[in-house]
Amino acid sequence: MLRIGMLTSGGDCQALNAAMRGVVKGICNKRKDVEIYGFKDGYKGLIYSDFNMLTSKDFSGILTQGGTILGTSRQPFKLMRVPDKDGIDKVEAMKHTYHKLHLDCLVILGGNGTHKTANLLREEGLNVVTLPKTIDNDLWGTDMTFGFQSAVDIATDTIDRIHTTATSHSRVFIIEVMGHKVGHVTLHAGIAGGADIILLPEIPYDIKAIKNVIDKRTQAGKRFTILAVAEGAISKEDAKLKKKEYKEKLANRKYPSIAYELAEQIEKETDKEVRITVPGHTQRGGTPCSYDRVFATRVGAKAAELILNEEYGYMVAMRNGETVKVPLEEVAGKLKYVDPNCGLIKEARTIGISFGDEV
Repeated sequence: MLRIGMLTSGGDCQALNAAMRGVVKGICNKRKDVEIYGFKDGYKGLIYSDFNMLTSKDFSGILTQGGTILGTSRQPFKLMRVPDKDGIDKVEAMKHTYHKLHLDCLVILGGNGTHKTANLLREEGLNVVTLPKTIDNDLWGTDMTFGFQSAVDIATDTIDRIHTTATSHSRVFIIEVMGHKVGHVTLHAGIAGGADIILLPEIPYDIKAIKNVIDKRTQAGKRFTILAVAEGAISKEDAKLKKKEYKEKLANRKYPSIAYELAEQIEKETDKEVRITVPGHTQRGGTPCSYDRVFATRVGAKAAELILNEEYGYMVAMRNGETVKVPLEEVAGKLKYVDPNCGLIKEARTIGISFGDEV
């Protein structure tokens, strides 16, 4: 009997269900003696032994379904070694559940924090295979993560819709895109949507540079300017602060997010009206795009192959268009940032897109 535990952890996104379906179909296509334990709400279900027994039928018809049929939650890695309110050792509790159910492997779908905990469980002797889930596309070791392209499509559609109203008004429009630490979604959506200015966490901006772009567009007879802004975008002044100082500044900031701070600054600098759109969690929701369905199915099938071959301790990644296995210890704790000198940035600059850093 092959006993598989499965959980989805961290923020939800499109194609989680498609990826789980790929794993289960891949395994059940080769073996019939399979038991599947679906842990509810991520690591929480593993900690408190909260699960459902599932069959291959439970994974039928979910290819196009957004969210996750298992539910998810955030369990910060830094608190994994801290006992809960009842004094339960979370790591020992997860190990206990694993051994109590006589699991052969844990299949874990998640992003950066999820992979830290997955690697911890590997170090504790559990058999683990992971799948790269996050709209941010910031997982080290893989060219792509599922959820990313769907989020880009939604953010791009938002910018497209702003364009149609922007042409009617002499205003500045800010679209705030998800991405606290990295700007992959904003970069791709900004280029795809024809944004005039793209602000990323990796490239600190200068408000004077932003003003210059708006002024030049106005002088050229352009009635509007569109900014695609990552929620983690940071000014050059703030980028010089120590991490603790910047966190304190954010905690005391009067604005609900960076878009509102920028709006006030731009209105003062340019005397232009500014409008803000925050698509927020719509970027995580809804049906996965066709690219993500294919991608998630492929990495799910590769995970099934690893499990059937008893190859554990790996994340399934996509590199140069092929699915490969990457040791978890190489992935955990590393973020894949946008390279300010990458070809995509250079090409965007070539066609006149500003990143708010050059006055």
